Amino acid sequence: MNIRKALPEDAEKLIDLMKHVEQSGLMLFEPGERNTHPEHFSKRIEALGEDSAIFLAEDASGLIGYLFAMGEGVKRKRHSASIALGIAEEHRGKGIGTELFAALESWARKKGLRRIELTVMETNAAGQALYKKAGFEVEGTKRDSLIVNGQFVNEYYMAKIIG
Repeated sequence: MNIRKALPEDAEKLIDLMKHVEQSGLMLFEPGERNTHPEHFSKRIEALGEDSAIFLAEDASGLIGYLFAMGEGVKRKRHSASIALGIAEEHRGKGIGTELFAALESWARKKGLRRIELTVMETNAAGQALYKKAGFEVEGTKRDSLIVNGQFVNEYYMAKIIG
């Protein structure tokens, strides 16, 4: 397995992976809801600023995981980044998330970031376990934050402070 930063030419395969991951029902987008075009997404990758990055996990079969780290543009938030992580179903539980987090933390330290944050559905026990393993802590609850299958779902705010 290889971890690397996304390139504009990864756009189509990354969109396909994101759509696959959304089938889990644990992501913000519902299955089939994403309507991203490769050309547009390629430009977004190319235009990422120094405060943001997309890390990809790939093996011989292609892309198997991703981690988006999106920095903040305002001065008071430049020390932090919000993240989103997705791993192909057949590759979950094999250390890919741990490797993506290691790449993220190395990048974040070089950038002088202090805080990495995310939200996770209260019902996503596997995701919470991975985030806690990576050093994230629950900071709060967003009550009735999402509607999933007609039911309100809480999300946890989680963050990791890095030195």
